[in-house]
Amino acid sequence: MNTPHEPHDAYLRTYTEPEVTSLIRELHERGKPFGIRWGSVAVNGATVDGRLLVNFGDTSVATLLNLLALLREAGRA
Repeated sequence: MNTPHEPHDAYLRTYTEPEVTSLIRELHERGKPFGIRWGSVAVNGATVDGRLLVNFGDTSVATLLNLLALLREAGRA
């Protein structure tokens, strides 16, 4: 796996709500074969220091990206 994304990485501020929503859709699709389902996950609309939060425990986009990286890697195995 590549180096994990850190929640304080400045480039995370560039993600827009539509981009994060697209990442969430990808998480749903890639997670299905592994039984990973977050039906209520959505863009929170709130920000911390300019970064969007995602509604599964009000986590950052970095966590979403890290989960996707793991699922992408698992899908290649």
